[in-house]
Amino acid sequence: MKKLPLLSTIAAICFSLSAMAQMPNDAIYMSKGQVCVATMYTNSSWKEYWENTLKRENLNIGTHTTQSVMVMPAIGVSNRLNLMLALPYVWTQTSAGNLMGQKGLQDLSGWLKWKAVDVKGFSLNGLIGASIPVSKYVPDFLPMSIGLQCRTVSARILPSYQHKSGAYVTGHWTYSWRSNIHVDRDAYQADDRVYNTNEVNVPNATDWGARVGILKRKWQTEVFVENFSCVNGDNIRRNDMPFPTNNMEATTVGWYGKLQPKALGMNARVSYVTNGLNMGQSTSIMVGVLYLFNFKK
Repeated sequence: MKKLPLLSTIAAICFSLSAMAQMPNDAIYMSKGQVCVATMYTNSSWKEYWENTLKRENLNIGTHTTQSVMVMPAIGVSNRLNLMLALPYVWTQTSAGNLMGQKGLQDLSGWLKWKAVDVKGFSLNGLIGASIPVSKYVPDFLPMSIGLQCRTVSARILPSYQHKSGAYVTGHWTYSWRSNIHVDRDAYQADDRVYNTNEVNVPNATDWGARVGILKRKWQTEVFVENFSCVNGDNIRRNDMPFPTNNMEATTVGWYGKLQPKALGMNARVSYVTNGLNMGQSTSIMVGVLYLFNFKK
């Protein structure tokens, strides 16, 4: 019912002094010696969800809400190599029923972004990412869980073109490898089978996205479409809770904007899940505060 993969679960956006975004799905880089620290709050809620392909609601849950606060530093190792880190604190709740929400630190994530090609406005970028849980939250309690407790490694390719007017178009495609996890039970059912073990195979995942926007010195605006899907997995059984083996899929559309006249800035993002599989049809809102440090000085 809830999308819980990697760094892409929560928007992580950062800016340089020239008001350029810096995150794992853009082609913009911090200069060598620059460090940008972003603090972001996200609120994501849904009332209807897809149980397999059946879209329904559950009166025992009502409206499900996930909130998070995340700190993300982006570091300019060089003009063509950047390091991004992120650590979110997440909490969940519902408007009805007796399910207790979870809260706590989720996963520490990191990305290395390298500009391999840069010719006349076109760039080809490669990214390597990884994440690891930093607290003992419970993964086998979806949709109240704050994560899946799996370790991940991701590889991403990102082509981009920016016109001298500031207009740009960017795309990306990612494959994520996810480790097995252990749950607090001796057996579980998945893929119409019973497994007599507490080790669970979490499906690997892919994601892609496309964004079109305008980037100026002090402001930026864009619209985007993103898709996340597991490469395999089973479905939520009728009137059952979701499980980490489920094949979760979602297509999301949204808008992003920011204003940063100097070192201090702010940004916002709104997104909506248009269709999916084994997850909620969520509306998400993110707001952030950004600050740039220039250690070259």
